[in-house]
Amino acid sequence: MEINSVPQDNSTIYNGQKRALYATSQDGEYGVVASSGWDVEEEATMQAVVELERLAEEAYEACVDGVISPLEFHMYSKRLDLLSLSQATGLFQWRIKRHFKPAVFAKLSDKILARYADVMGVTIEMLKQLPKRES
Repeated sequence: MEINSVPQDNSTIYNGQKRALYATSQDGEYGVVASSGWDVEEEATMQAVVELERLAEEAYEACVDGVISPLEFHMYSKRLDLLSLSQATGLFQWRIKRHFKPAVFAKLSDKILARYADVMGVTIEMLKQLPKRES
């Protein structure tokens, strides 16, 4: 992308900040250029956020019904998916899926729970339960 083609769409997801992008000058040399965002990027990000919020809501209801553990709700509420949680914790995806089962989750060691809690920025106690919903 050329320097004068770098998007400057004042994206709301940047919250007034700028993002560094690499672009080429007229001489063909790469340099860093500040971008205030791109409408297409903003739309894609917003769609992803809406989908994660929907998945978090479904997981909340499934947890209330005893179908899954609170871990799956917390994963989505922190805007993570299975792959990103796996990468952040260093646990295999199949292992995390097992931890979505309430009976398996209830038996997890504090060491494993601490890995999840650390990645999600919550305490182990918060991870073990669902947040209260305002009526």
